[in-house]
Amino acid sequence: MSEQRLVKWGAGQKVVWNCIECTRIQSKSKATPSQVRSEVWMSLIHGSMGLIYFVHEWQPKFDEPALLHDSEMLREVTAIDLQITELAPVLNSPTVRDTVQVSSSEPQIPVAVMLKQHEGASYLFAVAMRDGDTTATFRLKGLAGDKTVEVLGEERSLSARGGVFSDSFKSWAAHCYRIK
Repeated sequence: MSEQRLVKWGAGQKVVWNCIECTRIQSKSKATPSQVRSEVWMSLIHGSMGLIYFVHEWQPKFDEPALLHDSEMLREVTAIDLQITELAPVLNSPTVRDTVQVSSSEPQIPVAVMLKQHEGASYLFAVAMRDGDTTATFRLKGLAGDKTVEVLGEERSLSARGGVFSDSFKSWAAHCYRIK
């Protein structure tokens, strides 16, 4: 991913931002709201510290604020921004490295992860990196016993035993977990 290269080139000393395209520039197709959500989480998980939404269209006619004229995409971008704002203290905390192992039931569909710790809870951010459905199994070092894993923004929870839990991922899905 481009942000991984940018983070590496900056030797961890430069802030990386990504541009997320929310409209069609000159093509007939554009990203779906779920693909935009996935791109946002791919960017954040791989080290981006800021986002810019590209919202202009040139064809079939010029529309500078095209995002404002697409109610479905606007609703999704608004929801994404609200979630990021709510999670800002967590997202701005240091990333915990070498603590999570993830395996995908479909090897051609890897799942990328980022772990943060904030106010006594662990936050695991995960995103399917390819099109297709898979089940990811997460192994968190140092997480003993049985724990409840809250899936943020989805009104559901999972169970972890001995630091291990699994979850289903549809194409390009992103999930955010909190483990107290």
